[in-house]
Amino acid sequence: MKKIVKVLMGAFALALVASAAFAGGKKDTAVDVGIVLPTKDEPRWIQDETQFLKELEGKAGVSLLFSQGDSGKEKQNVEALLNKGIKVLIICPQDAAAAAGAVESAKKDGVTVICYDRLITGTDAVDYYVTFDSVAVGEAQGKFLVDHLKPGSKGNSLYLYAGASSDNNAFLFFEGAWNILQPKIADGTFIIRNSDKAVALQDKATLSHEEEGTILNQITTNWDFNEAKKKAADNLTMASSAEKGDCFILAPNDGTARSIADEFAKDPAVTSYIITGQDSEVASVQYIIDGKQTMTVWKNTKTLAHDAIEMATAVLAGKTPATTGFYDNGVKKVPAKQTAVTVITKENVHLLTDSGYIKPDQLTGL
Repeated sequence: MKKIVKVLMGAFALALVASAAFAGGKKDTAVDVGIVLPTKDEPRWIQDETQFLKELEGKAGVSLLFSQGDSGKEKQNVEALLNKGIKVLIICPQDAAAAAGAVESAKKDGVTVICYDRLITGTDAVDYYVTFDSVAVGEAQGKFLVDHLKPGSKGNSLYLYAGASSDNNAFLFFEGAWNILQPKIADGTFIIRNSDKAVALQDKATLSHEEEGTILNQITTNWDFNEAKKKAADNLTMASSAEKGDCFILAPNDGTARSIADEFAKDPAVTSYIITGQDSEVASVQYIIDGKQTMTVWKNTKTLAHDAIEMATAVLAGKTPATTGFYDNGVKKVPAKQTAVTVITKENVHLLTDSGYIKPDQLTGL
């Protein structure tokens, strides 16, 4: 009997050693980096998850959790990661303001906080921010619409849509688009068809955050496909045939762009439409190939995740991460690393497949 016990105890000890050796590709089971992403129900965030885990393999122990669109769950996720002893928290907030409490808890525990893709506002508990240049994304979308105008044309119907007003990035995207579109709105080249709030401010080249908020509250999709679809359907129901024809549509991202495009495509009074997007989701790239979406802004999440992990590993090594600028979150100017973006159209879809971002067999009609 004693021999059996000794054998079992020895086997148990070996199992523990094997488990420790396997965890995170290290001989240490410690979780150094905690990652919180907003939802696993959007393709974009699954891409980020895959890249994060690939980037951290063999470098540091990692635990990645999804908040599923719930700020309460997000706070619980952060607390769970703190209990695991993380040293760095990488977080993309569901709600920019509501996440302040969660990162303040992390800061009290001596954890370095890196905002990922979306900036948390109203707190000094944010150390760094890794982001695409969100204003540049909006400017690329606005420029694309302007570039597709017929020379000298006036009175072109413009429909505006935005992301969630709880997301600071939605303001930055809209700010960038407004920078490019506003002069063409003010001179009558574009006529805004679905926002009297935007019409009331159309002569202002620069909008305050509060003024942007009044517009966003009217044109928000909340990053929700169904809400985008309903809003587009309602806008088209309210618009006269004369307010349709050739339409120009500022759509905030790919998911909402597909929903909005489907509504415009089936309206007989819409003769054509140009519509923006961003994220280069496979479904939207297929829409572009099929002529149902016009463009997307490629924000290479592989690069963004790489930049975030470089920042995290620098912190773990006791170094100061490299940054390229600052973003004001209402309390402090947060040091940031910005990642470049690329406009994708039917003509250069190959950039996505050549880079391996999308596999050719995921698309048809290339």
